[in-house]
Amino acid sequence: MARKNRKKSGLGLWVFRGAALVVLFAVSFAAWFWWDMREWRPDADLYPEQGAVIASRAPTTRFETLAATGADFVYLELGEARVKPDPGFAKRLENARSAGLKVGISTPFDPCLRADEQSSHFTRMVPRDGSFLPPAIALQRLGSGCNPTVSDAAVESELMTLINQIEMHSGKPVILRLGRDFELRHDIARMIERGLWLERDRARPDYAGRPWLLWSANSQFVSEASETPIEWMVVQR
Repeated sequence: MARKNRKKSGLGLWVFRGAALVVLFAVSFAAWFWWDMREWRPDADLYPEQGAVIASRAPTTRFETLAATGADFVYLELGEARVKPDPGFAKRLENARSAGLKVGISTPFDPCLRADEQSSHFTRMVPRDGSFLPPAIALQRLGSGCNPTVSDAAVESELMTLINQIEMHSGKPVILRLGRDFELRHDIARMIERGLWLERDRARPDYAGRPWLLWSANSQFVSEASETPIEWMVVQR
C-alpha cells in the first residue's frame, strides 16, 4: 500500500512539474510576443507603403519623427458625432501635412445615430480637399446596444446613406474599416463593394472573405513619435 502511495505521489509530482512548465512557457511566450510587438512592422519589401493611425484626442504626435520612422501617410481619426468636436484635430492635420505625410480621415460609424447627423459632423471638421487620401468609415460598434433599438436593416440603410454623403463631400470612394464582429453581424464585405481596411495584430486578416486594401498590423507600435503606442498599418497593392 505504501509503495502504491509513493508511486501516486511521484506521478502527481511529475504532473505538477509538467503543468508548471506549460504555464512558464505560456507566460514567457506572452512576454516575448508583447516585447517583440512593440516595434514590429510588416516587411517593407512586401508592403512598401506603410503608415499610422492617430487617434482622436491623441497626445502630442511628432509627425516628422513618424515620417523618419518609415510612415508615408497617416489616417487621423475623428471623434464620434455625438461628442464635442476634438479641438486638436485641425492642428494635427496641419502638422501631419507640414511633415510631408499624406493624410486621410477616418470617421466612426454610430449605428444609433442617423446618417445626416454623422455626415454633418464630418463635413464640419473635414474641408473639401482633393489631396486627402480616400476617407475611411470605421465599422466597429454594433447596433445591439442602441436605445431605442434599431434593426439590422436600418443600420445597413443608414450606413449606405452615410457612405453616399461622405463620398459626395470628398469626391472619392470611401474605404470601410471593417471590424470582425461587425462583419459577422452584417456581411458588409459581400454587400458593399468598397475597399476594405481590416485589422489583426501580426497575422494577415482573412475574415472578410475577399482581398483587403489596408491592414492595421500592430495596434501597439511603440515609437519616439508618440508618448503612447500608436497603430501601424500597411497598404496592399
